[in-house]
Amino acid sequence: MLRNAMLGIIAGLVAVSTIPALADDGDGRDSRCALTPSVVSSIQGKLTVVVQNGNGGLFTPNRMWSAIVDREGRLCSIISSSLDAWPGSRAIAIAKASTANDFSNNQLALSTANLYGVTIPGGSLFGLNNSNPFNPVFDDPRTAVIGRVPGGIITFGGGVALYDHQKQVIGGLGISGDTSCADHSVAYRMRHLAGFDNIPGGVAPGNTDNIIYGDPVSPNTFEQPHCTDHDVTP
Repeated sequence: MLRNAMLGIIAGLVAVSTIPALADDGDGRDSRCALTPSVVSSIQGKLTVVVQNGNGGLFTPNRMWSAIVDREGRLCSIISSSLDAWPGSRAIAIAKASTANDFSNNQLALSTANLYGVTIPGGSLFGLNNSNPFNPVFDDPRTAVIGRVPGGIITFGGGVALYDHQKQVIGGLGISGDTSCADHSVAYRMRHLAGFDNIPGGVAPGNTDNIIYGDPVSPNTFEQPHCTDHDVTP
């Protein structure tokens, strides 16, 4: 009975949350995810493929939550690849999607992994994590939140901005459910497979927004620490 109920919940998330929906944004106005259902589905459809292997982390397959926001920061979709994904990672995935969207533009893409070094003590953006609090309403999976702005700042791997073929940022993708290094790998690969990695430039080698490992990480770099001894750079 419990398993059937859980299957129903996840199925509902996958089926309903990938469709842009009307929602009250808190001030009496309706809002809608600006991304089309086909765009959202094309990205989220890559989750079950990418988590199977090759991402490092603690689990194989990785047990992930995947969230998408549009350029205005409105939540478009939140799904899970496993019934056994960490419940706490749902909110983290949403906040990672928001962060990558918030701090990328049409000139420079910054993944959430790139923000680690500049936000640690001594970094020029130390305190950034406190600048845009996550709306706790989004912690409750029973609440209708599609189309609303969650906020939240996460400065470790798992969030990437989404770019169309004109190299224009259209939103963000956030992944959580394993080490932050594995989260980044899944997000980076999902975005590539879906064709939304047309970034204008980045701070990582190859002018990308890929993860840069540093042990230890010095302030004001775009590095983040290794998570395990089998991390990958996608």
